[in-house]
Amino acid sequence: MLDKTGIIEGETGAQRLVGYVLDVSGSDGSARCTLDIDARHTNRHGVLHGGFCAVLLDNAMGATASLSVDATGKCPFLTISMATQFLAPAREGSRVTATGRITGGGRSLLFVDGRLTDNEDRLIATAQGVFKRVPAEHLPGTQPEGRTE
Repeated sequence: MLDKTGIIEGETGAQRLVGYVLDVSGSDGSARCTLDIDARHTNRHGVLHGGFCAVLLDNAMGATASLSVDATGKCPFLTISMATQFLAPAREGSRVTATGRITGGGRSLLFVDGRLTDNEDRLIATAQGVFKRVPAEHLPGTQPEGRTE
């Protein structure tokens, strides 16, 4: 849930399962997704599994897209596509932070770049994604015009 400082914890099932924290409080329009790596997050080589890198980048980039229209970072956006590049390992016991930055877009799509760094500011992974705002009529609790149920 969003607290007064712009920190979102335990909002979704994925967030609770993985254990990351989302920070939408920055004044630069970028969301930050942080994870303290423990044994649950590592692969057979003892480093952060690439799937977790992708989850963190996707969430930081999606929340960054959301910040473009909603100061709470909670306006839902869908990931249309995402490409991820894995550059360096992150080890158990370190903290990684994914950040997003809007690079372009138009009326319906936003292009967002992501960076995942560790607590020593080493670049772990990068990503590029295309995000689309969820139309209001598709949000929970809304019905298409003309329908009464």
